[in-house]
Amino acid sequence: MAIKTGDKAPDFTLPDTDKNQRSLKEFLGKVTVLAFYPGAFTGVCTKEMCSLRDALANFNALNAQIVGISVDSPFANKGFATQNNLSYPLLSDYTRKVSSEYCGLYDDFGGLKGYTAAKRSVFVLDKQGVVRYAWISENPGVEPSYAEVEKAVSGLK
Repeated sequence: MAIKTGDKAPDFTLPDTDKNQRSLKEFLGKVTVLAFYPGAFTGVCTKEMCSLRDALANFNALNAQIVGISVDSPFANKGFATQNNLSYPLLSDYTRKVSSEYCGLYDDFGGLKGYTAAKRSVFVLDKQGVVRYAWISENPGVEPSYAEVEKAVSGLK
């Protein structure tokens, strides 16, 4: 069951690209944008994470924190962050527990039987961790509306 607008976002602890444990509660107190992406180094995910990177100044001006989450390993996420100059945290949900709880999973992702990945989704949380915007795509090839995400964030300023 996916998280929806009005829900309190469940806390989680996941490793970042340096294998440091990061919890949702450390980001609260700011508006937080959780961007779940299916796979590092894939075309649409690269475009999405770079679009968020390119809008970082806007999000920073709104006192918002972007956090990327995928089922990739911390090692893959680190290479992905380095290659694409991503300065916001990328967290590894390699057990798929958080992705399952928040947005669900794509089965047989990329045509790989038995491989599951997080559904492409974006959640905007207010400073208390309540979901104020939720977007989940059934199609991994569809990017979120970045204008909608920014509008949701700016509405919480």
